[in-house]
Amino acid sequence: MVAIVVAHSSNRVIGRDGNLPWHLPTDLQRFRELTMGGTVVMGRRTYESLPDAYRPLPNRRNIVLSTDPRYRAEGTEAMSSLEVALEACGGDCFVIGGGTTYEQALAHSDLVYATEVAGPVEGDTLFPLLPEGEWHCVEHSRPLHENGYTFSFKRYEREPA
Repeated sequence: MVAIVVAHSSNRVIGRDGNLPWHLPTDLQRFRELTMGGTVVMGRRTYESLPDAYRPLPNRRNIVLSTDPRYRAEGTEAMSSLEVALEACGGDCFVIGGGTTYEQALAHSDLVYATEVAGPVEGDTLFPLLPEGEWHCVEHSRPLHENGYTFSFKRYEREPA
């Protein structure tokens, strides 16, 4: 099963200048719990934006997408495309960013684990809209408050074809 894990603001922002535009420890804990022991697939810029202490993400298989055939990062597997990565992991993974990777992954995904931050946030990288009628929210947490942000956890499932 291909699942997307994302945190985005109400205006779909997921990043600013190569970093997260917020610091939400509760969201980071949820991310760890969801992905621990699994395979994570991410674009090269997302991988390189991770803090050094968490690169590669521990206790997970790390697949990094790069169009550069010479790209290597210790403790990861570099792959040329999302399709190659999905084949390598048998279609069982968590796609964790960035914007282009999310756009490509949406057609292959069954689940979206979203942390939705209330209100607009300035940024330069966006999460695509979930196509209307294709997805429905099956879980919604109560609003949480941390570091000046209000957010909630949601889980979306793709509508059966």
